[in-house]
Amino acid sequence: MNLPVRSYFPKTCVSACRSHCPASRTKKERDMSGANLLSVRDRHFWGEKTMSGIRATGFVKMVLAAGCLFVLGATGATAEDVQDPWETISPGGETACALDTPYRFHARRGDPGKLVVFFNGGGACWAGQTCDPAVEPTTYVPSADMAHNDPRTHKGIFDLENAANPVGDWSMLFVSYCTGDVHLGETDQTYTKPDGSHVTVRHRGHVNSHAALEWMRRAFDAPKTILVAGSSAGAIAAPIYAGLVSQIYPEATLHTLSDGAGGYVSPDLSGILTQWGVPQILPDWAKSDDMVMTSWNAFTERAATAFPAISFAQYDAAHDRVQAQFQAALGASTDIETNLAANRAALAEKIDGFTGYTAGGAEHTILRAPYLYTYAVDGVSFVDWLSALVQGKAPGSVHCQKTAEGCQAAPSQGTP
Repeated sequence: MNLPVRSYFPKTCVSACRSHCPASRTKKERDMSGANLLSVRDRHFWGEKTMSGIRATGFVKMVLAAGCLFVLGATGATAEDVQDPWETISPGGETACALDTPYRFHARRGDPGKLVVFFNGGGACWAGQTCDPAVEPTTYVPSADMAHNDPRTHKGIFDLENAANPVGDWSMLFVSYCTGDVHLGETDQTYTKPDGSHVTVRHRGHVNSHAALEWMRRAFDAPKTILVAGSSAGAIAAPIYAGLVSQIYPEATLHTLSDGAGGYVSPDLSGILTQWGVPQILPDWAKSDDMVMTSWNAFTERAATAFPAISFAQYDAAHDRVQAQFQAALGASTDIETNLAANRAALAEKIDGFTGYTAGGAEHTILRAPYLYTYAVDGVSFVDWLSALVQGKAPGSVHCQKTAEGCQAAPSQGTP
């Protein structure tokens, strides 16, 4: 089955280097995962800039050049030399990544009373042109063993040594993403590629996420405060899973933050969800009679109606380049600032206490980025805004239009 895909993305820079991902796991974990047996080529993913495998013995340096991220291997201390705070879990069963490779997620045991449940991003695919793993640049992350799906490679809220991190001492569940279905699919689809051949994609995001939540339920007894967050594709699913987490921990205080998915508007969304098998797996409170969706607002609205005690918030950049690329692929408006304003206004009208933070510029997502600690809009730093959110202090909405620089450029102090 193939939905139409418009001409959407020029052949931009693809890394010329052929390096590998960091040895962020212990030797035992690498042996178990088979990561030390993989030998793969570099990949360039829209906005996420990642690689299609893991094999390395050193740290990774990220170098920003000519609009691309190049990943350069460097020798240095191995993971065995330091204590690794993260566990890597391979749930098995019916879990799987898009191309039928094993699924894994990660957890960190910190303060037992505070828990972050994070749904990682990693694009989406819905047609032969977008699901073909040989296409460069790819629009989705197809493997859980890519560095992109390892919290040890990220900054932002995963910078556990940063004293300014408002969730630095919290327990964490990092739900990896490798199924191209915004964590919500539960079907296999065979797509026709541009050359006439076929690729079968296992859209198992719902299965994988539920395996992670079941592990969470057993591992973390009774957290009192929970932040359910997601970046990019994970931002779309975060409100749905916030409701499910609330059902697991009904006594907890929950906050939800969707990072980098607020600017989507397209009549094709309903068809794509059906293609992924989403309508039949949604909880009753998240369904509607017709399941017609032209933005992702419906997931947030339905979760807020069913669970009014949960607070809902969003972060976006006004000219998010990755959201614009996906909008172009859908043949829809790439004016993210206008789309975002309309979507946010609708949510604010329907959800008491809804709040949003809109930065200028085109950088995609913030929760995994070093500039989480430096971005500030209208005198309000994002890290302070996030800190207020997780403390239940209901921070007000922040918008780049109120600044002298406007929304075209990212905050100057936020340049990575």
